[in-house]
Amino acid sequence: MSDNFYSRRRSVLAKKMKNHPIKDDDLQIIINAGIRVPDHGALNPWKIKVIKDNKLKVIDEDVIFKEFKKENPEASNESLEIESKRLQRASVVLAVLSTPVEHPKIPNWEMVLSSGAVCMNLLSCAQSLGYAAQWLTEWYAYNAKMLEYLGGRPGIDRISGFIYIGHKIEEPNERRRPDPSKVISYL
Repeated sequence: MSDNFYSRRRSVLAKKMKNHPIKDDDLQIIINAGIRVPDHGALNPWKIKVIKDNKLKVIDEDVIFKEFKKENPEASNESLEIESKRLQRASVVLAVLSTPVEHPKIPNWEMVLSSGAVCMNLLSCAQSLGYAAQWLTEWYAYNAKMLEYLGGRPGIDRISGFIYIGHKIEEPNERRRPDPSKVISYL
């Protein structure tokens, strides 16, 4: 396999990131790359919500922590501590919403796939610039209060993922990759 960015690309776990500022120019490059995805009909069936600075703490406290406590009244102190600082592990979190629209010719599934492509482009671009990045959903991607907070329409929109971007504490370890002979076939 040739030695290019994609053959070496690795995510850095959010819990192994440092929350230090990211250059505004780099953030703009990442976001601009994120929206350059296949999008049949140019419908833009997705939205990106940029969460940074104090908003990371506000969402952790006002949404994630409160919702976790409500759903897990017997949670341990350790779990509560983790949930109280979820987003703050990163410098910036990009929330990607799948926001399909009614269209007579373009299936909803294509719009959902386009939203996933936004997530992958954001992730890859951040990593190509040397940042630590991870695409996460976690439980709060499926939480109605979080969807509403991000401006999503309940029953229509979904959170495709949260792209955590920060700085590496250490280089990530390589993980097991799929055996190409088990997932690729030629017709």
